[in-house]
Amino acid sequence: MSVRELVVLGTASQVPTRHRNHNGYLLRWDGQDILFDPGEGTQRQMLRAGVAAHDIDRICVTHFHGDHSLGLAGVIQRINLDQVPHPVTAHYPASGQHFFDRLRYATAYRATVELTQTPVAGTGGVLATTAAYTLDSHRLSHPVESYGYRLTEPDTRRMLPALLKEHGIAGPDVGRLQREGVLGGVTLEQVSEHRRGQRFAFVMDTRLCDGVYALAEECDMLVIESTFLDEDEKLATDHGHLTAGQAARVAKESGVRHLVLTHFSQRYSDPELFETQARAAGFDGELTVAQDLIRVPLPPRHQHH
Repeated sequence: MSVRELVVLGTASQVPTRHRNHNGYLLRWDGQDILFDPGEGTQRQMLRAGVAAHDIDRICVTHFHGDHSLGLAGVIQRINLDQVPHPVTAHYPASGQHFFDRLRYATAYRATVELTQTPVAGTGGVLATTAAYTLDSHRLSHPVESYGYRLTEPDTRRMLPALLKEHGIAGPDVGRLQREGVLGGVTLEQVSEHRRGQRFAFVMDTRLCDGVYALAEECDMLVIESTFLDEDEKLATDHGHLTAGQAARVAKESGVRHLVLTHFSQRYSDPELFETQARAAGFDGELTVAQDLIRVPLPPRHQHH
């Protein structure tokens, strides 16, 4: 059974707290795992969350502030220690190559795994195209260069058994119709429905900017920083961050189905206020205020006839 879920490893901004580790997010996508923004302590949080370095296919770093990237050193060494049997690809801002190099070679270890470096530059763009998804990125607005990431699954058509039966199409003819688009006067459209690919976006430290909207557009799940509450909007903008209300308005205007808020400033003691403000901003889809070690399933697909 294919699993699509977000495993939250850490949710603190800037410094860890007693209840929140530095950032870390693992997207499990049909057996291909993508690790986003591994902060300090990510290895241990993975252990606690029951996920393995063995399953990581990609690592995506939004920017080189410590709370989003200091865990790279440990995670890269763990991947090598565990002798992960497949190549692993790392994406990160090209302008931070020297930071990546330092973290990759922070201490002595034996390299056993092929680690491919595919940095992001300029305004972003497509980073990888696999059978399962396209991964692309958009530039964000933060004091250091920062990028958000998005996964888009290709659209497909789902065959409808009742309609196939009605048109007398069975066995090898089904495959033939799928390949050729028409069979004995029956078109693929008549016996199938359009199934939109799922979309997932990951937006960390940024002010409101075009990149945020481009990434969020029609996402099934949007994981987005909401470091500050609305009353501290000026502080948020000055430091290159979003408020709960801003993040929720983006989600509302972009047609997001499930909004995951994270990266909370330690100045606030009540996480429920983030939910209250997000709802007040008019977002009425599914909403999760992230806590360490929770798992958030991607919404089930909805069919488009």
